[in-house]
Amino acid sequence: MELRHLRYFVTLAEELHFGKAAEKLHIAQPPLSQQIRQLEVELGFELFHRTKRSVQLTEAGQVFLGEVQQLLRQLQQAIQIGRQTSRGEMGQLVVGFVSTAAYNILPIILKVFRSRVPGVSLELHELTTDQQLEWLREGRLDVGFIRPPVEDNTFSWETIFQESLMVALPETHLLGNQSDVSLRSLANEPFILFPRRLAPGLYDLIISLCQQAGFSPSVTQEAIQMQTIVSLVAGEMGVAIVPESLQNLQRTGVVYKTVQETTPKAAIVMIWRSNDVSPTVQRFLEIVRQSIIC
Repeated sequence: MELRHLRYFVTLAEELHFGKAAEKLHIAQPPLSQQIRQLEVELGFELFHRTKRSVQLTEAGQVFLGEVQQLLRQLQQAIQIGRQTSRGEMGQLVVGFVSTAAYNILPIILKVFRSRVPGVSLELHELTTDQQLEWLREGRLDVGFIRPPVEDNTFSWETIFQESLMVALPETHLLGNQSDVSLRSLANEPFILFPRRLAPGLYDLIISLCQQAGFSPSVTQEAIQMQTIVSLVAGEMGVAIVPESLQNLQRTGVVYKTVQETTPKAAIVMIWRSNDVSPTVQRFLEIVRQSIIC
C-alpha cells in the first residue's frame, strides 16, 4: 500500500464518481479503478458499492475514510512541523545571560525573537560568564550572552553590545551632588567588586582604570551579581564601577555618576559552539544580528 492509494481513495470517496475523481487527480479513469481495486484486495474488504449508475461507500469504507482522513491530516501536520524545524521556527532553545544583559540588549532580543519565531520555546538562565562557558561545553546551553574575552576556540562569538562605565555611589556620599566624578577622587574609597573568575575581562578593565588613575582599588566586599553590588552600595558598604545600563536598575539609596576620565567600553558578546548547525540556533543568531546595533 502506498500513500497515493490512500489519496486516490479519499478523492473517490469525496466525489463518488470515477470520472470526476480521475479528472481531479489528473489521471485516466481505468488506472484509478485498477488502483482502488488493488487497495481493496490488499485491505481484504470492499470500500465501494459499484453499479452502472452510482458509486457508494460501504460501511467499512465509511469507517476507513474517517481514519484515513485523520492520518492524512497528521501527515500534513508532520510535514509542516518538519519544514518549520528545518527553518529554525520550531523546537526549544536554551539561552544564558549575564545579569547586566537584562538591563540592555536582552529585552530587545527576546521581544523581536518571540514576534518572529513564536514556535520556538525559550528556556532562559541567568548565569555568570564562567558558568555559561561551562554549560556550553557540557551541551546544556545553546547560546550565551557573556562578558569577553573568549579564549576557547571551540566557541564562536560576536560582540553585540558595548557601553561605558559609571560610578555607583551611596546617595549620601560627598560626591553625590556632582554631575560627574574623577576616578582619582575615589582612591581612598572601599570598593565593591565581583570575583575575577566570574568575568575576568570586565574585572581587569575596572582594575586597569583605577590603576591608570593612580591607585589600586581597595576591594572590601565581593558579590556575584551586579544587582547585589548595587544593593551593597545603597547600604553604604562602598562604591562600585558598573556598566552604564545598570542605571535602568532603579535602587533607592544609589546615585550613578559619569566618569570624567575617558573609559574603554565594556562589551557583551553572543557565544555558541562553533560546530552547532542546529537550524534553531542559526535562526536565533540571525535575528540577534538583525536586532542589535553595537
